[in-house]
Amino acid sequence: MSEGLYFRQLLSGRDFARDNLVARQMANFTYVIGDALTREVVLVDPAYAPEEMLGFLREEGLELVGIVATHYHADHIGGNLMGHRVAGIAEFAHLVDVPVHVHHVETTWVTKGTGVGVPPLVPHQSGDVLHVGAVEVTLVHTPGHTPGSQCLVVEGHLVSGDTLFVDGCGRTDLPGSDSREMYVSLHERLAALSDDTVLYPGHHYSPEPFARLGDVRRHNAVLAPRGADEWLATFA
Repeated sequence: MSEGLYFRQLLSGRDFARDNLVARQMANFTYVIGDALTREVVLVDPAYAPEEMLGFLREEGLELVGIVATHYHADHIGGNLMGHRVAGIAEFAHLVDVPVHVHHVETTWVTKGTGVGVPPLVPHQSGDVLHVGAVEVTLVHTPGHTPGSQCLVVEGHLVSGDTLFVDGCGRTDLPGSDSREMYVSLHERLAALSDDTVLYPGHHYSPEPFARLGDVRRHNAVLAPRGADEWLATFA
């Protein structure tokens, strides 16, 4: 981590939303990423407790300048989660006036699930760079779990949403999922990242909350070297 990068990984049901049983069950990570010098930050996938999260930012002396959605599912950005109402970007929109950055393919899905439209949604293409103070955050389109899933790459950190976990990857049997696209995302779209990159997933589904990508590549079965047909026969 560079001197100028502010980076925090927060676990739902433990670091915030402690009394929310759904948050504890889902074990989502929310990320705070930005410039440690200017104190400008974005929130990545801030579900469950908007007012509490804004209180955390105030206590840390941070200024919220945007929200990034890795994908449209309610446990990441709010909405209806199997009959449970999850607070998220819709509630943030009533509290703060900041852009919500989504991949352009995901815009309709996000609006349908949350009621939030353009603006404050800002559609992006893969490779777009967000400037948070002096910190650059690159958005990488990684469809598979959802059509517009995107990862964030910033100074040796990969925030992967539900595309890649320390163990396993996101489901591909949900509306909008695509197993072949997931294979391409895992084996081609993320292939250029170095082994020293640190993976920060969207859920705490493994003993370790993060890991070096080189270690993940050695131990995670979904990244084992195999052709697309074999991968699809095993994991689709």
